Formats: sequence, C-alpha cells, structure tokens
Amino acid sequence: MALSLFVWGIGEGMFFNFSPIYMEHLGSDPQQIGLILGAFGAAMAITHIPAGRLADRFGRRPLLLTAWAMGFAATVIMALARDLAWFVVGMLVYGLTAFVSSPLSSYMTAARGNWTVAQALTLTTATFSFGMTFGPALGGWIGELFGLRTVYVVAAGIFFVSTILIQFIGNQPIEHHDPESPPVSLLSNVRFLNFLLVAALAVFAMYLAQPLTPNFLEGVRGLSLSEVGVVFTAGAMGNALVSILLGRFPPRIGYPISQAMVGLFALLMWYGTGLPLFALGYFLMGGFRAARPLALAQARELVHDSQLGLAYGIMETVSSIIFILTPPLAGFLFERDPYLVYPITIGLIAFSVIISILFAPRHQSLSTEH
Repeated sequence: MALSLFVWGIGEGMFFNFSPIYMEHLGSDPQQIGLILGAFGAAMAITHIPAGRLADRFGRRPLLLTAWAMGFAATVIMALARDLAWFVVGMLVYGLTAFVSSPLSSYMTAARGNWTVAQALTLTTATFSFGMTFGPALGGWIGELFGLRTVYVVAAGIFFVSTILIQFIGNQPIEHHDPESPPVSLLSNVRFLNFLLVAALAVFAMYLAQPLTPNFLEGVRGLSLSEVGVVFTAGAMGNALVSILLGRFPPRIGYPISQAMVGLFALLMWYGTGLPLFALGYFLMGGFRAARPLALAQARELVHDSQLGLAYGIMETVSSIIFILTPPLAGFLFERDPYLVYPITIGLIAFSVIISILFAPRHQSLSTEH
C-alpha cells in the first residue's frame, strides 16, 4: 500500500498544480477556472460518506481498487482531451476518486498490526507526500520540454504502475456487530459528534491562511516564481517528515502540536523576511497534513469497528466542506489587507489548540465493546 501511494504521489504531483495553467491553455478564463475548481471541490465532498458506508458493508479492498482504476481512467481522459470540455470531464472524475480517503484510512487502521493507529495513518500521509515532492519538478521539466499535455500522458503511465501495485493488497474481513447489542448510531454518539466539532474548528483555523499565501508571497513579499517553487518544495518535505514525526506521539498530544506548527507558519508569513524563513514556514505547515490522521486516530477510539468507514467518511466530508467555503473568506480578507489573515489565523489556532486539549477523547474505546 505504501509503495503504491508513493508512486501515485509522484504522478499527482506532476500535474495537479499545473491544471489551472493547462485549462487556460485550453481556452478557459480565470472566472471559468474558479468555477471548475469549485465543482472539483464539490465532487470531492459528496463522495466520502457513501464510500465510508459502502466500505463498512462490502469491504474496503473493492473500493480501493475502484478508486485507483477511476483515477487512472480520469487521467487518461485528461491526457487525451483536445478541448476544455473533455478535460473538465476527466478532472471531475478525478475529483470523485476522493472517496478513497475513508476506505484507505479504515483499511490501514485494520492492517496496522502492532503499530498504533496514528503510526499507520501517518505512514499513508508520509509516503504519498514523499512522492509528491518529486512530482512538481518532474512535471515542470516535462512541461517545458514537451508541453503540458505530455505531463498528463506520463502521469497516466505512472498511475498505471500504481494501479498494478495496489492489486497485491490483501482482503480484510468485514466487521460486524452483535445484532442483539448494536453500537450507538453515529448521529446519537455524543462523544463522536463533539469531537467532530473540535476537528472542524481545527481544520478551519489551520486552512484559512493557506489558499492565498502563494499570491501573498509573490505579490506582497516579492518572491520570484523560482523562489516560490523552493518554498513549495520545503512544504512538500514538511508534509512527509512532520507526519512521520508526529505519528510517533499519542494523538492527543500530537494533534495540538500539529496545529501549533501551522500557527508558526502563519507567524513566519506575517513577520518573516527572506526566502529561508518563508521556506521554514511552509515546512512547518506540514502540521496541517499531519493533523488529519491524528484526528482520525482519535475518532477511531469513539466508534465501533463496524462504523469505522462511515465515521472516517463523515470527518472527511466536514473537512471538504470547509475547503470549499474557506477560500472566499480568505479572498475577502486578502482584499481588505493582505496581512490580515495571519493574525486572525494565529488567534483561531490558539483557541483551537486549547479546545483540542480540553475536549480531546480520553481512552474509552468502543471498538471492542460489542
């Protein structure tokens, strides 16, 4: 699984950040690109809960294989597209493959062996992120030499390799509960719902400053495109290394630390001067990527094994909705004052860290009660 994710990360890293540029080459304008990216986010958001429920009922492996095959097919469509309409079709199909998140997390939770849940889930984040560190440079080099369309062709080939690798993962038994003593419904599980609010606040606080920080670095701080590329590379390395580091902590400890690291990112963007400090800030923003598996690891303690996929799916859906709604607010703040979002982010994260410490789940697992 880790090897397949690493290879997939290389392929996705090659084209994902170049997609808005390629859409412009295909005749789209900035307003259309914004609408397409919004539709892409919506396609991602609607898939998580159904996928989590299906994983609980029919098993995780079939959904994982389906997601990999859909991602490969979507990239082939984008690679073969000669006009914007077909490219958007491929892109939206690729967005739908976001349903892989909850089955993947529940699969890795069940397959973790003697590892903790946090170690298993941060491994998936880290291996994918390591692949992503190689993708942008490779995609940029291929795009400059052969054109952006070739980037999608090569990415499809890389995805084919990853799709072959994923075939070798094993089946897992479907978890069942005792029909005479069923677990409490997730909608009635007060501890899970409370933690869902804690996690939603954390995601909102950490994500608010991110959407327009590249524009801030280029337009306000005056970094060149090559310097921005260096900052992005530092961020990709942070995604991988911070995930591995914090995965070794108990989730209740690692989760507020991950948020505090994103607060330091906002502080360095606000007061930092020079490329090294901005790169360090983006490296520390790896706490945002690490926070996701640490949140899932805590949620896992609050639900029965037979509800694991659905619980993860609900958490992924809440995060996706925040990803859709937050960028317009970030844009509003940016237009008022490009610096304003950073002190607001720091204040929100400080509040979120306190809430995460006070209301983090204690050790009272439901996974084996029934």
